[in-house]
Amino acid sequence: MQPPGKTRPGATRLACLLLGVGVGLGCTALPIAGLGGFPPRAYDYFARPAPDDPWSPKIAGWQRREAADAPTDATAPASVAGAGRASVDERADGLELRSKYASFRAERRREVAREFAVWIQSEAQKHYIPDGPVDHWATLEETLRHDGDDCDGLELLVYHGLRDLGFAADEVYRAIVVRPSDGQHHMVTLWFEDRDDPWVVDPTGAMSSGLRRMSQIPGWRPLKVFSEDEEFSALPGLPAHGALAAR
Repeated sequence: MQPPGKTRPGATRLACLLLGVGVGLGCTALPIAGLGGFPPRAYDYFARPAPDDPWSPKIAGWQRREAADAPTDATAPASVAGAGRASVDERADGLELRSKYASFRAERRREVAREFAVWIQSEAQKHYIPDGPVDHWATLEETLRHDGDDCDGLELLVYHGLRDLGFAADEVYRAIVVRPSDGQHHMVTLWFEDRDDPWVVDPTGAMSSGLRRMSQIPGWRPLKVFSEDEEFSALPGLPAHGALAAR
């Protein structure tokens, strides 16, 4: 995956394929994530994009095609008990049971996201198809019809899958991330259980394996956060402190 206006050299494509033999296929050629020297940082993930944001036309184009290419026989997302943010009412009686209930629901949802991460990274090794010289963002239906795609197509299985399993629309977003050390770009799903430090589900494992928070993946930073009808820019803030830094 490359920034708007750029094409991928053939050498990068070959390196991506060769690397998949050792650490799993991905849109970027890189060692296992998590070994960089970048400290965790706080981000505003939902800032208004600049009027001349170079990613906006590409995101808008995908949004239009995704809406037009939606399957006609799609069923409504299933309702999952426990979806949504759980909170403990400190003023209510039975605080211990409320806390246990909230913790149980939260862990079950994390298990679902964790299982999705393991599944998609396994399937990516069999269904990863590089774009070639022109970076094309597939719709979900295009990815399924073609029996695969690169990171920005495979990521849609996670994005739509979590939504269909009951994760709220304001919790799950697509995200463009960048590795500042070499300018490589990648597509992942972000689950905002915590609005300040989302969980990352990487479809190919190029950035992260399993389920990890953004603050646990040094060397990468979020760039864009979007859905079928929303677009935001992720703006860096001050170095993270407290619980975020401790993670």
